Amino acid sequence: MELGKSTARIAVIGLGPRGLGALESLAAKSQGGAVPLAVDVFDTYPACGAGPNFDPDESPICLLNIPMRDISIRPPAFSRCGSFADWLTNAPGPDTFPTRANLGRYLDARLADLKDLGILKLARSTHHVEALHRDSNGWMLRVDDQLRGPYAEVLLTVGQPEVTPDDQLADWQEHTSQSAGALAQAYPAKQLIAAASHWTGKTVAIRGLALSAFDVLRALTTAQGGRFDQGRYQASGQEPARILPFSLDGKPPYPKPGTEALDARFDPLPEETAIFEKAIAKAARATPGKAQAHLTAALVPVVSRIMRDCGAANERDVVSDWLDTEWSSPGEQESEGPQETLQLGISIASGASAPTIGYTVGQVWRKWQDALRSGFNSARTSPDTAKVIVGFDEGLKRYSYGPPLSSSLELAALIDAGLVDLALAADPDIQMTEAGWTLENGHLSKAASVMVDAVLPSPDLPSVTQSLVAGLANDGFLSPIADGLAAHTVEDGQLIGADGQIMPGLCLLGRLALGSVVAADSLHDCFGASGERWAEGVITRLG
Repeated sequence: MELGKSTARIAVIGLGPRGLGALESLAAKSQGGAVPLAVDVFDTYPACGAGPNFDPDESPICLLNIPMRDISIRPPAFSRCGSFADWLTNAPGPDTFPTRANLGRYLDARLADLKDLGILKLARSTHHVEALHRDSNGWMLRVDDQLRGPYAEVLLTVGQPEVTPDDQLADWQEHTSQSAGALAQAYPAKQLIAAASHWTGKTVAIRGLALSAFDVLRALTTAQGGRFDQGRYQASGQEPARILPFSLDGKPPYPKPGTEALDARFDPLPEETAIFEKAIAKAARATPGKAQAHLTAALVPVVSRIMRDCGAANERDVVSDWLDTEWSSPGEQESEGPQETLQLGISIASGASAPTIGYTVGQVWRKWQDALRSGFNSARTSPDTAKVIVGFDEGLKRYSYGPPLSSSLELAALIDAGLVDLALAADPDIQMTEAGWTLENGHLSKAASVMVDAVLPSPDLPSVTQSLVAGLANDGFLSPIADGLAAHTVEDGQLIGADGQIMPGLCLLGRLALGSVVAADSLHDCFGASGERWAEGVITRLG
């Protein structure tokens, strides 16, 4: 395609759901322009639009942690795809948690529709972008040792790039080259399923007990021919002999309410949400202490009202005390062990028990995620305040990002069948042996010959090894907002460099901006206001 001199060229590096959402926003903002914007997309992954997390070819054992009733990623007005539920040939019920592969097929259809409409002039390259720099004409990309550009705008939506393994994982990687132990990753699940077919009768340890661990458990069980029947697990004989999940606290996340009716109990009232919207707007611009006070004041009356309505009345000062501890030491209020935590979560999510303070706070916080992002992401928050709010949100994920109730019930059934053992789940000592690993906790010790890593690395910029991101950091184009947080960006995604200056037209969206934004791991965030602000910024800068 030959471009006129007035045609603005844009590069988008990474085209998973977030890149797709950004392009849809750009198309909506640019409709009616005299010349279609020319966008070069660079992504080496085959499933553009879906990305690795929602690969249409991924195993159906990988489920979303969002029920059908809560999936709200409607396409822009110009799209012909309709909602996810409308697009599906046989849409499951509202309480069903669909497969990530099905969502990936839907996102692939949205990308195909965007290309077909021609609102943007899209061209895709499967080559790797190694580096970029700025000259007098704009941004230049080095792709396979050749320069591409100039581009007026560059957007990075690279998700979670490769990082240097943490010390424990690095030691294990070296250990497996010198021992009989096997080390595997949770994803792609298809590869894990194939590897697990050779682990019959072995003991498998799982590092991590969050959402990914449930996919790993299915890869080791039902994907090997086992099945669940009336609350019991029927083994195929192809499974490992024993599965040992573990994490720092050893506690599985709490499942979401099992039905729409049970979930509705945690709905904030419109006037309560309006109060929270004002509170987060103030908190994002306040000192850490005042930010905590603003958000606590918004949460306490809502949590108290819901618990009273559910028959679990708590005085407001008790709720306030729980929140005070959560701000400083997430989870310290909870004394239940791994198995007790699992059973308590199942009982609450199924409606058999009244909700605890933590469970209620987590569900209310989940329902306020859009308001949280709206108030925080559009503000310029001080690094110290950002750490406090991001830390609070991350800590509450054990409630707000919980799995389907069915996944927790499956874990309970695997424990009852003697296949999964949580006795060493809480931060065991781990020794490397000739045969693999030994997990120890006091007087108890169990050997494992296979270790599966199910821990998602944090978006820590110094640990990123991908050449593009690491190079941007080395050149000062990209810098962390503070120690322990990710990249410093402004409202429309433009990066702030090491010198404190905005990098004009160089933008980043997603989890690598954690601290400048909050709750970036949500699918809904990929199709929300962050992409719209970026698109608005592009249109404004291009005039």
